[in-house]
Amino acid sequence: MNRRHDVDALRALAFGLVILYHVAMPYVEGWHWHLKSEHLAAWLQWPMRALNLWRMDLVFLVSGLAMGFLLREPDRLAVLRQRSLRLLLPLVFGMAVVVPYQAYAQGVAQGLIEPGFGAFLLRYYSGGPWHAGAFDGWDFGVTWNHLWYLPYLWVYTALLLALHPLLARGRRRFVALRGARLLVQPVLPLALYSLTLWPHFPPSHDLVHDAWLHAVYFTLFVYGWWLGVDPPLWAEIVRLRRRALVLAVLAFGLYAVCRTGVGGFAPSVPTARLVADVYRWAVILAVLGHAGHHLNRPWHWLAWARESVYPWYLLHQTLIVAALVWLLPLRLGPVLEPVAVLGFTVAGCWLLTDGAVRRLRWLRPLFGLGPAPRAARATQTPRPPRPRPARPGTRAGAPPPSTRR
Repeated sequence: MNRRHDVDALRALAFGLVILYHVAMPYVEGWHWHLKSEHLAAWLQWPMRALNLWRMDLVFLVSGLAMGFLLREPDRLAVLRQRSLRLLLPLVFGMAVVVPYQAYAQGVAQGLIEPGFGAFLLRYYSGGPWHAGAFDGWDFGVTWNHLWYLPYLWVYTALLLALHPLLARGRRRFVALRGARLLVQPVLPLALYSLTLWPHFPPSHDLVHDAWLHAVYFTLFVYGWWLGVDPPLWAEIVRLRRRALVLAVLAFGLYAVCRTGVGGFAPSVPTARLVADVYRWAVILAVLGHAGHHLNRPWHWLAWARESVYPWYLLHQTLIVAALVWLLPLRLGPVLEPVAVLGFTVAGCWLLTDGAVRRLRWLRPLFGLGPAPRAARATQTPRPPRPRPARPGTRAGAPPPSTRR
């Protein structure tokens, strides 16, 4: 089966949105993050909320799409071994090498950790203890910060493989959805989770106490797997792309009304949560449809993106924190500072990935990459072998005498 170029492009663009979202987090007034700038903007909350309601949902759905390709391999245990190597090894490496600086910088900024990164690492590797609130995850001793996606994805992959025969029964009904049913029916489980789980399990990203997010993300992961490579359903999603976009715009407008009470309406957070589920699915359908229509072609940058997106994801947040540590004291202003943080992050990801991660064989698996692609062999006609010089006493071109006795 031919490769879906739009799925590859979507994966890269989805993680690009994650990076942009994290670059903006230090500047959103009223929202917690590891380090905050003095240049805070309340207006950023709404565009960030518009993105936050579906950015990771799209990432998990695209991850489920990838499983549609992987599960063409009949040996499910082999698939689990491969995914474990690609997910858990980078998680362990990231928690040991990439993430600690984030915790150190946050603790120093709050005055709860003494300066000195070497001494911090010794204490970090022994599990603390730490002052309360020293950094996000201090109560566990260590933290995975933005790498929480990796253990979540591994759990969902293991569940999908374990429940494969049961979940496969729902695929036929899902891929048969058309028109309004495709716009509405997949929202119903998400709305049920909002009514039953969301009030009791706010997002925590600690893996254990995250029932609402697990339900939402695993459902979208399964949706991605069901969608997989079914051409008629993809064609229907492409056909509905404009309607889905209109529905998303209307749903977000209603969500804003429910949250703020604009126009004399009483604010209603539970109603806003249900409307957010409609918005979430409508945006995802619109993104999938427009990607299928515009991006399903062999873009020249896709080969590079396929190899780079995972290392960029692992590295980006630590580089953002490092950029803030360096740039905040310079007081560059509310425009130049975030531009400089973004530039530093992109340049750092590019230099580290293309200059080291993709080139060094021992680094590749630590960043979730497989063996390096073999260099293309030269297509020129091979040279004929040179004739050996004749030995004394033999005719030119004759084989040498046998040395056997």
